Amino acid sequence: MKANIPVYAITFLRHGESVGNADGYFQGQTDFPLNETGLAQVHALAERWVDEKVKFDLVLASPLSRARQTAEIIADSLNAPVELDPLWMERDNGNLAGMKHEEAFKMYPQPDFSNIYQPFAGTGEGDWELYLRAGQALHNLLSRPAGRILVVSHGGLLNQTMYTIMGITPQANYSGARFRFANTGFAAFVYYPNEHRWQVDTINDHSHWKPDKDLLNI
Repeated sequence: MKANIPVYAITFLRHGESVGNADGYFQGQTDFPLNETGLAQVHALAERWVDEKVKFDLVLASPLSRARQTAEIIADSLNAPVELDPLWMERDNGNLAGMKHEEAFKMYPQPDFSNIYQPFAGTGEGDWELYLRAGQALHNLLSRPAGRILVVSHGGLLNQTMYTIMGITPQANYSGARFRFANTGFAAFVYYPNEHRWQVDTINDHSHWKPDKDLLNI
């Protein structure tokens, strides 16, 4: 008889649309809540997962309101415990935090060249620092017992998490591969630790949210 082989089924979910998303702010670690559209998106996903009989043993979430609200609604619908972890917070975007896009671009024009080690926007996390944090967050997750885990986080941090999984390193000038996560878009992976093998099941699935559900620009 074969021994039980540990398997991690991990879903990475971006939060629903926030006030900051809709109103054109650089959010970073500034704490914007979900707006009405974001709440509707999250409830639509929760209903979908209930219908599909999706189960999670644990929901890990960024403590920022937009992610925490998303996690709590999903967890309540699926009867799963929630744990907040600041490692899953969005990038610290330095001087741009909480500023409108047009104001930020005027006050802090993008430099002609940025290497991966430079701080972002003066005092924020550069790509290398964010990449290392994503790696630490993933390492901590995989130090837990194997099971079904939902991570609720943010687009910038989730992009660097995809890098750590797929063996991609950050590039200068914030270039290189980009993984799109719509609001409440999720990526589903299976990890086999005994083989160090990642299986990609889906990326940016947000099919629960349709234009006829009063879709805003996500």
